[in-house]
Amino acid sequence: MARKKVDFTYISNPRKRKAALKKRKNGLLKKIDEITTLCGIQACAIIYTPDEPEPEVWPSNQGVESVIFNFRGVSESARNKRMFCQESLLMKNITLAQGQLKKLRDENRKKEIGLFLCQYFAGGNNLGKCNIIDLNDITFLADKKLEEITKKIEMLLVQEVTPATENEDKP
Repeated sequence: MARKKVDFTYISNPRKRKAALKKRKNGLLKKIDEITTLCGIQACAIIYTPDEPEPEVWPSNQGVESVIFNFRGVSESARNKRMFCQESLLMKNITLAQGQLKKLRDENRKKEIGLFLCQYFAGGNNLGKCNIIDLNDITFLADKKLEEITKKIEMLLVQEVTPATENEDKP
């Protein structure tokens, strides 16, 4: 059965808001209980609600104090080792996106130059209209393609020579 899409806006009706809070809070506490049981970890929850003067704690006051004591006992560098601040996370994502953008631009430029060369060899383009950057890119791409062709020729020559020598060795 498909779930109805939840609209994440403030619930203005107080009765509905209290019911939603109660359901969500119970669901959250159930998930925390499941994760502590299944994974064998220590976890706690402290929930402040506007209707209750005291915060609700899970599993108990002693359990919460134990988890907080263990957390404070860990050195600050170990605590922060896996924590991300929003800024560092965004900077990391920006750096990755910039790397991907550079790679895609390079691939796009190679394809443009390759298409330009194909048009040139077909007689459709004139190299006299190119600027120095385009000519440098064309030279670079042509040199690279020439190297690839040379390597393939060498590989084919080696493959032709190898079977001939194997046949000569057999009596």
